[in-house]
Amino acid sequence: MQQLTGLDASFVYLETPNTPMHIGSLAIYDPSTSPNGRLRFKEVLAFVESRLDGAWAFRRRLVRVPFDLDHPYWIEDPDFDLEYHVRHIALPEPGDWRQLCILAARLHARPLDLNKPLWEFTIIEGLDNIDGLPKGSIAILSKVHHAAIDGMSGVEMTTAIHDLTPDVPERKFDVSWKADTKPSDAELLIRAQVNAVRQPLKVADIIARSIPGMAKASTGLLSRDLNLPTTGSAPKTLFNRTVSSHRVVDGVRFDLEEVKAIKNAVEGATVNDVILSVVGGGLRKYLTHHEDLPKKDLIAFAPISVRTEEEKSALGNQVSGMHVNLGTSVEDPVERLRLVHDKSKGAKALTNAIGARNLAQFSEVSPGGLMGLGARLYSRAGLANAHDPAFNCVVTNVPGPPVPLYFAGAQLIEQYGTGPIFDGMGLIHPVYSYNGTICVSFTADRDAVNDPERYADCLREAFEELKAAALPKPKRKSSSKKTASRKKAAAG
Repeated sequence: MQQLTGLDASFVYLETPNTPMHIGSLAIYDPSTSPNGRLRFKEVLAFVESRLDGAWAFRRRLVRVPFDLDHPYWIEDPDFDLEYHVRHIALPEPGDWRQLCILAARLHARPLDLNKPLWEFTIIEGLDNIDGLPKGSIAILSKVHHAAIDGMSGVEMTTAIHDLTPDVPERKFDVSWKADTKPSDAELLIRAQVNAVRQPLKVADIIARSIPGMAKASTGLLSRDLNLPTTGSAPKTLFNRTVSSHRVVDGVRFDLEEVKAIKNAVEGATVNDVILSVVGGGLRKYLTHHEDLPKKDLIAFAPISVRTEEEKSALGNQVSGMHVNLGTSVEDPVERLRLVHDKSKGAKALTNAIGARNLAQFSEVSPGGLMGLGARLYSRAGLANAHDPAFNCVVTNVPGPPVPLYFAGAQLIEQYGTGPIFDGMGLIHPVYSYNGTICVSFTADRDAVNDPERYADCLREAFEELKAAALPKPKRKSSSKKTASRKKAAAG
């Protein structure tokens, strides 16, 4: 039995019927590479069962302390049922991309059962009318509660169910699983009392470890070596209000080498800067269409992993974050990239000065019951509509492997992320890089983004405009023969 950290527990407390707090992905596979050239559902079940020991989150469930007087605990589920967690469904004909996105959004919108291990896999067949996919492709829609993993620790689950070759090698894991007995309410309350006595010492320790970073940040701000990345709140948009229980999901795929080439247009810029500027350009186009583009730049929250090498397989979340300017007021795409890079650099410097880990640890002193009560009251009162947001959206980057992965022998073709939204922040962009591609996905409130295909087109257009402006134009070879051919084709 292991207790959740304050940050992990916060995702449990903040969950409401309209704001389930799970993350996941829509991964598409080609079963033709598997040993039998196809995948049957019973083979999928057997494969997943053989990999359950590869990640701690597969068989652990929550036990909550009465009245949320203390943070919940993880126990090994004595009633684990694999067939509850792995489901099977098929798209009706014609099985196109829009149908897949609609189904993914519906599945993602349903909360996980907090009384069972906090994950689900849904195998989706019938993807027979999607451009660029091999016939017979399948998708897996995964859902894992944010209390269990962050983007980086989710790599452990990904690693457990994927191989580097299609021959489905047998793997051994250094785990000896044993079911736990559920603790009684009395035992949990006794533990809560002991932790309450220790709480002042924990607060003092966190404050003491934070003082050097705060002092360093204050000195930097006074000497102007550091600047506050943003001032005040973010502007209000159609994404920043109370959210419904309905979701939309979509995503676009870009060539990673092109993204790397684009970043060279601005000295010091990173791949992440390019993606942030593309998101900024897409939002500028989309909000202009809806006549909702504010004069003030939109602000994104960008999570930062503070997980060390030794904590790669550790429980839960090890994240902090920073606010990043998306340059939505800038029309020129290269100038927007330059602004995003400059603002991101300043935000990183300030976060590093304070210490991202120190910022993350402040969640350890938050009283759980009050957090849950506050979240419910905030949602029921619709308070997100009454004030400007701290940020407009989330952009979270999950780096993946540069080589192909295989699930039960089926090759992973592409992967799109899904994520949680909440009152006041109805749009999140999970970004996945994998095998030479980078997919920018989004999950949004359906009441705010009822035309997700338009926003996806806006992201594509923003990328193409940035690429055209940032990359040198190829030299055109003059040829009378080619000219004549084009004229002939035009005449025809």
